[in-house]
Amino acid sequence: MITELGHFALILAFAVAIVQMIVPLVGASYNRRDWMAVAEPAATAQFLLTGFAFAALTYAFVVSDFSLQLVTLNSHTAKPMLYKITGVWGNHEGSMLLWVLILTLFGAMAAWFGGGLPPTLRARVLAVQSAVAVAFFAFIIFTSNPFIRMAVPPFDGQDLNPLLQDPGLAFHPPFLYLGYVGLSMSFSFAVAALIEGRVDAAWGRWVRPWTLAAWVFLTIGIALGSWWAYYELGWGGFWFWDPVENASFMPWLIAAALLHSAIVVEKREALKSWTILLAILAFGFSLIGAFIVRSGVLTSVHAFANDPERGVYLLIITAIFMGGALVLFAIRASAMEAKGVFSLVSRESALVINNVLLAVSCFIVFIGTMWPLVADLLFDRKLSVGPPFFNQAFTPFMVLLAIAIPFGSLLPWKRGRMEKIMPLLLPALIISFVLLILAVVIEAGLSIRIPIYVAIIAMILFLWQRETLEQLSKFIIPAFILGVSLIALVFTIQTGQSVLGPLGLALGAWVVFAAITELWQRSGKSGARLRRLAGLPRADWGKAVAHAGFGITIFGVAGLMAWQQEDIRVAQIGDRFDVGIHEIELRNVQRAEGPNYITTMAEMIVYRNGRQVEVLRPEKRFYPVANMPTTEAAIKNGILRDVYLVIGDPQANGGWAVRTYIKPFANWIWAGSIIMALGGGLSLSDRRHRIGAGARKTRVPNAVPAE
Repeated sequence: MITELGHFALILAFAVAIVQMIVPLVGASYNRRDWMAVAEPAATAQFLLTGFAFAALTYAFVVSDFSLQLVTLNSHTAKPMLYKITGVWGNHEGSMLLWVLILTLFGAMAAWFGGGLPPTLRARVLAVQSAVAVAFFAFIIFTSNPFIRMAVPPFDGQDLNPLLQDPGLAFHPPFLYLGYVGLSMSFSFAVAALIEGRVDAAWGRWVRPWTLAAWVFLTIGIALGSWWAYYELGWGGFWFWDPVENASFMPWLIAAALLHSAIVVEKREALKSWTILLAILAFGFSLIGAFIVRSGVLTSVHAFANDPERGVYLLIITAIFMGGALVLFAIRASAMEAKGVFSLVSRESALVINNVLLAVSCFIVFIGTMWPLVADLLFDRKLSVGPPFFNQAFTPFMVLLAIAIPFGSLLPWKRGRMEKIMPLLLPALIISFVLLILAVVIEAGLSIRIPIYVAIIAMILFLWQRETLEQLSKFIIPAFILGVSLIALVFTIQTGQSVLGPLGLALGAWVVFAAITELWQRSGKSGARLRRLAGLPRADWGKAVAHAGFGITIFGVAGLMAWQQEDIRVAQIGDRFDVGIHEIELRNVQRAEGPNYITTMAEMIVYRNGRQVEVLRPEKRFYPVANMPTTEAAIKNGILRDVYLVIGDPQANGGWAVRTYIKPFANWIWAGSIIMALGGGLSLSDRRHRIGAGARKTRVPNAVPAE
């Protein structure tokens, strides 16, 4: 009975969405307050009905109602309760219902907290949001209905994909969808503004909190997915440039660009057209991601479905909304004339550079992701675009972005001078340069006295001859680039090793210490600096924290890729072998049974300097119902490095295949991601985002009173 009510609630929500799509939009066109007022209760009713449908489906999974086809295909009575619940969205139909639930949640929140918006804009935003919901309600009900019944229910289900039976994957999809679908609000604001023909500073302030919230959730979702891939898949990597990974990364890049360009609209009323275009593209890439995940056109371990027919429907939805929005964008281009002017050296210009780098990076990822499909369709060639292409094509733009971020943060609006900015950044530049030399010296096996002397001399010069250094600041950047290039060249020639690690350390330090410098400069020039620091707006703190998190992630990625060690061997019980500074002993291998799997578990001892430091138990599991094996790595986590162990198959000589990885600074990658998300959350909590949107309250001219 509950599932039938859930099905009925889903259909009723579809009907309410149709009403919300049409009535407020017409009311806004004719200035009818009563018609526009329909949007708010409709948005709330749509969310509540969808929420009830989702709760009904969750109930069916919890009680193992195998009369529902979806429960039979994705659950089992022996499955732990956590994975019964997560099985709701661990499949195509359930994940699409979660997608629509979040879509209606954002629409309801816009209705609840959008009191500061002009009535016509508010009505149009809610109508556009509902139009997106209508498309996905239709897609679910007519092609992907989660409430389909089975004529003869089985006694038990077929279990959930074992790879998804993991805490990381339990929380990864909801956060990812909050980011994906949250960008629909930016899209709705953009289309509503195009319909009204008005984009101004107030619009930039309204759209920023929604974009920021989506970006924060997307950051958390991507980090959780990367963390899951690191410890669950057993290959020791955090990012493989898989098509589905890229599908989440592309909207993250565009959303980051949108955040920065919306600031320019708000502060200077410039980049209006570009910001609107980014808002359309951000959600457009989310729709493309949904197509990639569910169509089966690109192979991925993360894919929810392999159904080209349903993929066509998603492609049609994407074409309708992106195509329609872009046509409207072309029609309204004349109404988005920029008012603010700025010089080449200014914060506006720095943010333009930021946007260009992020947009080009996204375009590179898009080309690399879709090129195999294009080559297959147009040239009948089977191609594979892997990590080497992405690493070589994508990395330079992130390096340039990291170099540019500190300048953009400190430059003033409208017009600035680099000779005034460089002295402020000298401490960060000196620290990053010294760390670069230190890393190169240590990696080359030389004495660390040289970087210590360099650091002492640099600090003496900075403290005693600061005025001289400030006068020479215009030459600092060319000298720094030349020095870094020479060090990298000499190091590579002399050692034959990659300089990626030292460069990543220097670049990450540059971003982190520049963020600290920015906060310090905002605290004033003398007296009570700590008190003024504490009193800075949360948006300022959030920006600095997010930038610092980005710098930490840069170093984590570079350090892991440059300094990781790998050992693959066949080991007998009792064997002890060296990997880097550690010794590994395979003490025992035994078989055991879990709740719904059979495991082969190894007991491996990690030694350092002859002393036991950890006992790790990697597993190789087999799920009989799903008839599928999984690899469960055992990891000794550390601040400086992880020891990562994987047990493989038994060998003919009685030994076991064993893989050992030493992963330096792996946890810095996810720590940086968490810090980025924390910075976004701090910015989102700034009171200006809550009260600033009321800055442009306007009366509706010639409004027709409610009858």
